[in-house]
Amino acid sequence: MGIDEVSPVGQWLPAETLAVASRLTHWITENARSTRAFLKRVESAAALAAPLQEQHIAELPRAAHKKGDHAPQGDGEAAARDLLAPALAGHDVGLVSEAGMPAIADPGSSIVRAAHALGLRVVPLTGPISLMLALASSGLNGQQFAFVGYVPQETAERARRLRDLEALALKTGQTQILIETPYRNAALLRALLQTLHPHTRLAVCGALTLDQQVSRSALVSEWRRLKGLQDSLPLQAPCVFLLGR
Repeated sequence: MGIDEVSPVGQWLPAETLAVASRLTHWITENARSTRAFLKRVESAAALAAPLQEQHIAELPRAAHKKGDHAPQGDGEAAARDLLAPALAGHDVGLVSEAGMPAIADPGSSIVRAAHALGLRVVPLTGPISLMLALASSGLNGQQFAFVGYVPQETAERARRLRDLEALALKTGQTQILIETPYRNAALLRALLQTLHPHTRLAVCGALTLDQQVSRSALVSEWRRLKGLQDSLPLQAPCVFLLGR
């Protein structure tokens, strides 16, 4: 979920992923500027196949950032095929997102679908995936889980959504995984503590892969009783929230 600006790239990317990234010269990305910064860090660990100024970096459509690109039909499909033209010409193409992993709580699924439709080989590469890191460190059910993304910002709607998710988690055992933009993390945490039942388990994992990363998991009753649990969280950083039994 975020990348430490001072840690060596080899601390959070496996050697094979670094090797592939260093030999690619064509990219599809959310943001070209941050991808150049990423490649500069890759270059510190492995020589790039082409200088930064010669890398071909194409950005996903802006709509994919805001609305996602998982719908099977629409303009996104045509755009995805256009972006894969270099692959059809024989170039290996890398798909990279701002943080985490493309197509997992990030745009990119339209590119993957288009690649399959065009008969291109799709190879996933491992790196830090905050949702899975959070689930593994939460103590919640990792056999059944659902990523539900963002909840409404309006107070009443948000409370209804949280109660629905809690009811599903307690009935089925399915862990519910939520995220929020960092500047709203504190508000979401307050809403969770005000809305959930005392016996529901809540985990908050923040700044994952960074030096200041913290994972805390406890019953809601303990969160309410122990103020230190809340005070220890890096809520100004990206966080993952998980609830269940």
